[in-house]
Amino acid sequence: MILIHICCAPCTLYPIKFLKEKGYPFKGYFYNPNIHPYKEFKERLKALETLQKLKNFEILWDREYGLRTFLENVFMVKDEPEKRCEICYTLRLKATIKKALEIKAEAFTTTLLYSIYQKHELIKEIAEDLSFQYKVSFFYEDFRCGFREGLEEAKKLGIYLQGYCGCIFSEEERYYKKRKKELLKS
Repeated sequence: MILIHICCAPCTLYPIKFLKEKGYPFKGYFYNPNIHPYKEFKERLKALETLQKLKNFEILWDREYGLRTFLENVFMVKDEPEKRCEICYTLRLKATIKKALEIKAEAFTTTLLYSIYQKHELIKEIAEDLSFQYKVSFFYEDFRCGFREGLEEAKKLGIYLQGYCGCIFSEEERYYKKRKKELLKS
């Protein structure tokens, strides 16, 4: 069985379709202390609960809002914001691999490998390192080939589509870029 870390509902559609079509048994695992603010966290939980009902698959949930956990981990890179993704990926993948060990999963993977906006090679490198360290196989698949398909299905199903990865830094960048575009137009 493969434990698949789930970052959000839209990013889950194509990877679970792939796993089902290939006949791989899997369970989802939602652990995302990076998602902020609280309202966004709750919205993403609700979207994934809807998707779980629609697609009928098992999810292990960590429903704790992780603001403090996230900040404790990223505070050390406040002067090097480009390292925040590495710390965030490591935090979530390490929790996933520990959950995989707990439930005796043969392998783990992540829906982060689906997004064209994530740092794919960095995610793969971190997962491979953790796999070696914890002796749990990393199931690698480049799910990005299904990005448009998953996005279209999410829209068709009316699944909530978020506008940023989830962390407070990406939210800031999202609004900063939007504001910058508005200023350039004026």
